[in-house]
Amino acid sequence: MIRRIVKTFWLIIGLIFTGIAFLGVVLPLLPTTPFLLLAAFCFARSSKTLHRWLYGHKWFGPLLVNWRDYGAIGPRSKIFAAIALIMTPVISFLLGAKPYVIAIQLPFLLGSAIFIMTRPNGPPPHQQRPGGH
Repeated sequence: MIRRIVKTFWLIIGLIFTGIAFLGVVLPLLPTTPFLLLAAFCFARSSKTLHRWLYGHKWFGPLLVNWRDYGAIGPRSKIFAAIALIMTPVISFLLGAKPYVIAIQLPFLLGSAIFIMTRPNGPPPHQQRPGGH
């Protein structure tokens, strides 16, 4: 009984994170990859079928495999992340956020940028899996 409740909890949270990741594809300031990683974590504990689906997904699979196998973030993802990280305080400013709010954002955004940009890009092309990017 408890095991089923816990499994259902992980499944629901995984579905929520997957939904947020899908939104991140179309909303420029919402990241995709962190929510994919969280969804994969949740599905690993709740649904082997959804876990396999996520890793085999046309858009999401390569991001997850790149992270799992190489601890890497691809150059395209880094560019989108950099744009989002730069635009966050700009949009906050344009929306009239108080200076202290932007000041609080900046160290977190800078830390995120440093982490993302210092990750490897992934394997050399000859090491990529068939169908991989």
